[in-house]
Amino acid sequence: MDLAKMIDHTILKADATTEQVKAYCNEAKKYGFHSICVNTCHIHTVVSELAGTDITPCVVVGFPLGAMLSEAKAFEASQAVKAGAGEVDMVINVGAIKDKNWDFVRDDIKAVVEASKPAIVKVIIETCLLTEDEKVKACQLAEEAGARFVKTSTGFSTGGATVADVALMKQTVGDRLLIKASGGIHTKAFAEELVNAGADRIGASNGVKIIS
Repeated sequence: MDLAKMIDHTILKADATTEQVKAYCNEAKKYGFHSICVNTCHIHTVVSELAGTDITPCVVVGFPLGAMLSEAKAFEASQAVKAGAGEVDMVINVGAIKDKNWDFVRDDIKAVVEASKPAIVKVIIETCLLTEDEKVKACQLAEEAGARFVKTSTGFSTGGATVADVALMKQTVGDRLLIKASGGIHTKAFAEELVNAGADRIGASNGVKIIS
């Protein structure tokens, strides 16, 4: 297992500076991480810093609440992809899941999937706010909408990734979708547990600590 190649090296805090983002890019180059994941305002910096490498510029969209107009999510995604983002991590509309408004949830995801082409889309379902049945339904709707990944968490809500949630997501999507675990992953041992449960990607702000 090449854990470094599975890590999205992530810097999403509101007070992240350009210099901090550049430092994360340098760490990604040094340790061979899969991607750098940033808020969309930093995409131009990341694309510039990663030029000539095989590290993927990744952005979050509708972050961290997911509670915005679908058109706004899609526009944010399209602009980031135009600027060079290769992956888009979007936050699901959690309230719509609670309302059981399945058509809205599916269409919300699909709008971002379509706007993001040819970039791949990961759907953050925010597992800590969902029941078991809602987690399963969210994964199914992400698959129906054409997403490539389902992702556990933003890391900005009441909880992060758990082995049980990753296992449930894997049971739901099988090999049809990939799974990203994120939120509260601070050690190599925990990252490996999540991978063994079915995670294909790890999102973490302390990737250097995890692989060291």
